[in-house]
Amino acid sequence: MSALAYDRLLSRLKALTRAAVAFSGGTDSTFLLLAAKEALGAENVLALTADSVFFPREEAKAACALAGRLGIRQVVVPVDPLSDPLIRQNSPDRCYHCKKRLLSALKERAQAEGFSCLLDGSNADDAGDYRPGAKAVRELHILSPLQEAGLNKAEIRALSKEHGLATWEKPASACLASRIPYHETLTVEVLSRVEQAEAFLRSLGFSQLRVRAHQNLARIEVPFDELPRLTKACRINGVVATLRSLGFTYITADLSGYRMGSMNEILSENQDNPTLENIR
Repeated sequence: MSALAYDRLLSRLKALTRAAVAFSGGTDSTFLLLAAKEALGAENVLALTADSVFFPREEAKAACALAGRLGIRQVVVPVDPLSDPLIRQNSPDRCYHCKKRLLSALKERAQAEGFSCLLDGSNADDAGDYRPGAKAVRELHILSPLQEAGLNKAEIRALSKEHGLATWEKPASACLASRIPYHETLTVEVLSRVEQAEAFLRSLGFSQLRVRAHQNLARIEVPFDELPRLTKACRINGVVATLRSLGFTYITADLSGYRMGSMNEILSENQDNPTLENIR
């Protein structure tokens, strides 16, 4: 199935002649960039990376290195999402406003570079999660070839491994704003605090993790079977002291373990919220 879907992907890409790719360095956008190179040739592909306070510095550096290894020209586009009050106020449709701002900036740069179409890495699984940013993708006429080809995350990982991409096993990522509860104002300070806390935990060997910031409380999510190791790290690696030095007063471990989009769980309590219905 994945081989047939990959053929469909290449066929779709070949019809574009030239394409810019919204490139974060994650599993999906890296695979899409590789496929675009195969279909169109490196000279007809441009990697565009949005640089903002929502994008961890480590991820930004990794994306630059990846584009270089793939032999694709990359342009980093600075974007300031916090200048938009609709994003700063962090309502449940924040991702829509943010995605629209970032993709608008990337699309504008793509056109300035002579690329008429912009591609994003949405895959077939994304329709099953709460993703208000998908509305922005549709409104801006961004193409999602992986989704169109019917490729899901498992197939993208398998194909990435087959093509020798180190990102085949890269843990799922999300913008730093996803660590802050809805309706809590987003600031550079709180985003930086989360970024530094997660970087410290990754330095201890935790790869799949989130530090959710509930004001002065840090709720650490790691996979359930790694909770004992997290507890041990708190004893011998100074996790509590380090996170307190970053500005957190209380440090907790989520006993449910890591799960993607845990900040969205509260939304299911109010399925009749008209704001959510408007952006699904």
